[in-house]
Parts: sequence; C-alpha cells; structure tokens
Amino acid sequence: MIECRKEVKLLTPYMPGKPIDDVKREYGLDDVIKLASNENPLGCSEKAKAAVIKSLEAPSLYPDGNCSNLRNALSQKLHVTSDQLIFGCGSDEIIAIIGKTYINVGDEAITCTPSFPQYKAAVVSMGGVMIEVPLKDHTYDLNGIVNSINERTKIIFISNPNNPTGTIVTKDEQLSFMKKVPKHILVVWDEAYNEYILDVNFPDTLSVMKEYDNIILLRTFSKMYGLASLRIGYGISTKEIIGYMNRLRGPFNVTTQAQDAALASLDAHEFVKESFALNEASKQYTYRKCQELGLSYIQTYGNFIMIDCKLPSLDLFNHLLQKGVIVRPGFYFGMDTYQRVTLGTIEQMERFFELVEEFIQI
Repeated sequence: MIECRKEVKLLTPYMPGKPIDDVKREYGLDDVIKLASNENPLGCSEKAKAAVIKSLEAPSLYPDGNCSNLRNALSQKLHVTSDQLIFGCGSDEIIAIIGKTYINVGDEAITCTPSFPQYKAAVVSMGGVMIEVPLKDHTYDLNGIVNSINERTKIIFISNPNNPTGTIVTKDEQLSFMKKVPKHILVVWDEAYNEYILDVNFPDTLSVMKEYDNIILLRTFSKMYGLASLRIGYGISTKEIIGYMNRLRGPFNVTTQAQDAALASLDAHEFVKESFALNEASKQYTYRKCQELGLSYIQTYGNFIMIDCKLPSLDLFNHLLQKGVIVRPGFYFGMDTYQRVTLGTIEQMERFFELVEEFIQI
C-alpha cells in the first residue's frame, strides 16, 4: 500500500450539502428544494447567463490566466491596484494557497470554532497546527484569539460574517483587534457574505488595509452573485503578499466562463438589489415564524440562519430530507439541535416551517 503524507491522515473530507438529484433518486421525489449550501435562490443575473453563453464560442482556448478584464474592473470598483488582486477557483482555493505560501511545518494558525473548515485544512495539510478558540456567544472571540498568539503563530483566520452562525465582528472590534495583533502575523478576513450587509457597524476592511499591511481580504461571486457552480473568488492584499501567492496559483485556475460571468455580474445592479431585498424579507419572515413556534435562533448577517429546533439535528434533517427539503444539520458544527438553513424564497421557507412544525408534533 502506498502511504499518504501523515498530514493528510489528520484531515476529513469536506462534506457539502446533499445534491438535489441524489435526494430525488433516493426518495423517489420530483420536487426538492435545497436550503443547505447558502446559494442564491434567485440563481444568477441574466447578464451573467448571457456572458457564459457567449464565452462558449471558444471553448478550445485556455482562459486568460491573469483574469485581465475582471482584474481591471475590480481594481477600479474597489480602488485598489491590479497587482493587489488574486483570483481563485472559489475563495477556498485562495485559502489553500495562503496555507501553501505561509505555513511551515510546526507553524500555528488561529481561528474560532465552529467556522469554515477549510481554514484548518489549509494549515494542517502543510504540517501546521490549527489552534481553535471556541466562539463566544456564537461570535468570534477576538480576545481569546489574541491570548492564543505565541512565537509560532503565523496566520489568523476570521470569517465575517461567520459561517455557520451568521454573526459579525464589528468595525470597532476589528480596529481594536488589529492594534493588538503583531504586524508579522497575517490576518485573513473572509467576507464571503459582505454584500448582504448594510449595517453601519460592519467593518470597512478595505479602508483598514491602508493602515495594516498584514491583511488578506477574501470575497466571492458564489453567494450574492449566484455563481457558485462556476467557482470564482478573489483575494485583496499588498502586492508583495499577492505576488508570493501567485507563484503557487495554477496558471489557468479560473475558467473563461467564470471570469466573464463575474465581470458581467459587476454591472447587474438590479439583480443585486432584488437578491438583497429577498434575503431581508426571508430573514424577517423566518424570525417571525421562529417566534411563533417558540424556536430560538441566532441573529444573522448572511443569507443563512442557525435555528435551534430543540431536537436532535440528524432526526429532523432526515425528516426534512424525506419530504424534499435539504438543510444543514448542526451536528456537523458541534451544535446539535440546530439546523443551518439557507434563506430561500418565502415559499421555500413556508415549506420548511410546515415540515418542522409537522415533525415537532409527531
């Protein structure tokens, strides 16, 4: 038997939400809705669809390895230089590149738990050690992170809003935290859901980066823009940090379809407004239904919500699955009795709550 690296044995595969087609086949269903992977229930914009169709005119050609058109557009939109941007096959590829670029064997990184599992994978796969500080009131415990810093600390990962709990680190908390972190430690602010937030207390990390050169800011086109299947995310940092990361980035890691759809999405303002409005309406509906049913929940700043259904999460998950509703059981996050539910359309949320109420009464 060929032995794998010892670091690989320490990892477990990422468990995505169950695919719709699998559930249809397994349970003989025709109508299945997926509220498990924080996808946009409206899909993507018509502009993005048209861009993908046009891009298929030349599938034999390699994509632009520099993502030039998208790079220039984002550079202007975000007021950063083009060499401050890196693009990846989803932001999870960029997270992996961060680990490859900066983690040596024995180095430590810090995050909170539960949070996005790919942070740990990026560190442990390179022989590093991930220090996991428990969340405090379902939110990143920044003081706990600061207290965990030592001479081996190399990177800090912060999901803001946090996945799976939907809570945020505020602007004031971010500024106070950055003042306490030594300048030689890289701080990764993962803002995959930032387009869903208009709260004045949410950080303006781009502005903070003008004062701190030890930040990488992550964003994605998977959530608000609805391009999850095309896999495209990006990172923003100093040209030096991005330059080192680009040495490990694959030469053609982002497809032409992803690049063109992302570029078109930047001009899809009405689609973004519609998606934001739907998310807010779905969130408020969900809050009301939880209150009616006596279910507690965590106030969310993303397009998903953690609901405490006061039942073993796998039991309710399986009941919902058999009825054609896919969610994410809290069991995976060490939060049994909770379900992480993507905020779908009002009709989808009505169906979810009907089934929850049905199961509670069994």
